[in-house]
Amino acid sequence: MRILVIGSGGREHALVWKLAQSPEVTAMWCAPGNAGIAQERLRKNGDRVQCVEVAADDIESLLRLAQEKKAQLTVVGPDNPLALGIVDRFQLEGLKIWGPNRQAAQFESSKVFAQNFMQRHGIPTPKSGTFAEVKAAVAFAESLNGRCAVKADGLALGKGVLICRDFSEAQRAIEDILVRQAFGPAGAQIVIQELLEGVEVSLHALCDGKTAKMFPTSQDHKRALDGDQGLNTGGMGAYSPAPFLAKAQLTEAETAIFGKWLKGCAAEKIEFHGILYPGVMLTKEGPKVLEFNARFGDPETQVYLTRLESDLLELLQASVDGNLNTLEPEWNPMPSTCVIMASGGYPGSYEKGKLIRGLDEAARLSNVKVFHAGTAAVDGKVFTHGGRVLGVTAWGKDLATARTTAYAAVEMIQFEGAQFRRDIGGRALGG
Repeated sequence: MRILVIGSGGREHALVWKLAQSPEVTAMWCAPGNAGIAQERLRKNGDRVQCVEVAADDIESLLRLAQEKKAQLTVVGPDNPLALGIVDRFQLEGLKIWGPNRQAAQFESSKVFAQNFMQRHGIPTPKSGTFAEVKAAVAFAESLNGRCAVKADGLALGKGVLICRDFSEAQRAIEDILVRQAFGPAGAQIVIQELLEGVEVSLHALCDGKTAKMFPTSQDHKRALDGDQGLNTGGMGAYSPAPFLAKAQLTEAETAIFGKWLKGCAAEKIEFHGILYPGVMLTKEGPKVLEFNARFGDPETQVYLTRLESDLLELLQASVDGNLNTLEPEWNPMPSTCVIMASGGYPGSYEKGKLIRGLDEAARLSNVKVFHAGTAAVDGKVFTHGGRVLGVTAWGKDLATARTTAYAAVEMIQFEGAQFRRDIGGRALGG
């Protein structure tokens, strides 16, 4: 089978790596890809995955590429092309593509849409309001004593959420987004949510329009610095499974969140084929959804796919075709940990083009896979080319072993200005 994968980050490297293991895949392209993706080989015939310089949001060029290469399935990694309607465009031309269409992608592309949907269908969520005008927004934030999350409605590269601890911070956040347009058009409207106390976890479910197959639990680390300090990022590390949900609580979350969501989609005639990824806060009142994502998380994908034992291609095809009820994903019980190595200054301004050393040494460690995100190859050497550079991922008999192995690999890799958190998985291990 001929596969096209869209995207260039660590999530896409993990998708390519796992798809390349399928005995059905005979050729694969990734647009635009990265230096690590270009090194992957297909298990079927040993051929390399080919990276093609087409941007992930250039829908018409991607369509031409899929037609030229006779791709039998296109797999969409990032959120932006989904929001732009790439699935609708490909389907219009009769091409098979995995991911939600533009209507279904609104669960991520519009926080206002998602918040209103949850309230309509009784999905547990924090006390919230949606606003386009400063005065009403400020009044609502004041009713929460300023302890709130102020979120830009649209896509903002994972950075459109401002956490506020008092009223002055909330007022400044509201004005930053609605008046000073800190996130551009994405901030034309905002969602304000009360701050909840509890542990945040990531849940993922593969969906086919009727059925949702839940993945194991995971936990992302969004803040840039140890101890959940610093600015929000796209994610500085993750691990799976997260120990905070007992089996009974996971069943409760499946019913209260995914069950109600599926019923709501049926009632509103929304056909969702892809991954639904709600960020969930575990509170004393039960799990509550903070927001929805309509694609795999990054870096959650890296820890999930190093644990997945099933053929990913088979699962994605079932998601597209609507027969996911015939399959049950199989998971390796060994925990997995991913530590993100980022450019100095991320998530603010940073320099590119720093030589990366030690990749080969790290790759020789057992139970380690270094997924590339922001990298580029020049004359056989690998250089930094983005904010999040590498996702150093390891698995082992228990979380402590996986974590120790991941950090051992991190210590082998060097590039100027490299930064990473040293406490990934720490909450699960009690420190």
